[in-house]
Amino acid sequence: MKQMLRTSPRAAMVLALLVVAAVSMKSPLIAAEAARALPLPAADVAPPQATSAVVVLAGGCFWGVQGVYQHTKGVTSAVSVYAGGDKRAAHYELVSSGNTGHAEAVQVTYDPRQISYGRLLQIFFSVVHDPTELNRQGPDTGTQYRSAIFPLNDEQAQVAKAYIAQLDQAHAFKKAIVTRLEPGRTFYPAEDYHQDYLTHNPTNPYIAINDLPKIEDLKRFMPDVYRSAPALVGALRSSR
Repeated sequence: MKQMLRTSPRAAMVLALLVVAAVSMKSPLIAAEAARALPLPAADVAPPQATSAVVVLAGGCFWGVQGVYQHTKGVTSAVSVYAGGDKRAAHYELVSSGNTGHAEAVQVTYDPRQISYGRLLQIFFSVVHDPTELNRQGPDTGTQYRSAIFPLNDEQAQVAKAYIAQLDQAHAFKKAIVTRLEPGRTFYPAEDYHQDYLTHNPTNPYIAINDLPKIEDLKRFMPDVYRSAPALVGALRSSR
């Protein structure tokens, strides 16, 4: 289970450098989830007239999911949230029990003139996580780490359902996709210390081993949507 790993700054820096070097050499010793270049969805949502749209996605620890989308062109905001349970349980200590119904998720706000909902789903299945792992992701286990999409309308749900079927029919993965569609769920911002966690803690061993490779995978597989400067959240300044 994910923990706030504590280590000396020097040791953490050395580990991070070793991880980055190993990733650059595509070392088999790194226990990162296997990324791949998947096809775009055959169908996508119609571009809205507005300049802003939202999608909510869960794919394991929200630190890495947030980090990937913060480095995606067209994304204006990526906020770590708790999705699927009620407001009273939307606190890290409770969610970590796996009994609240919440998943660690990310609310992605994007400009549909620059990137589409379908492209965001392509990134989700290609580099964000392994959608064949049930109630776990990498070293983390529990329903709070499930693979899930929280559609905000029927069109989002239909496109996501069709894309999952498309990938399964193409045998894009060795196992069936277990990603759940959970429409009609509410979501609540996670605590401020979880926001921008990857950017603020790049030498944390958990980040270095599990999440920095995802950023490199985005850059390698989808260079046209990768951006080096992340879209940071900062303090949310909201009452919870």
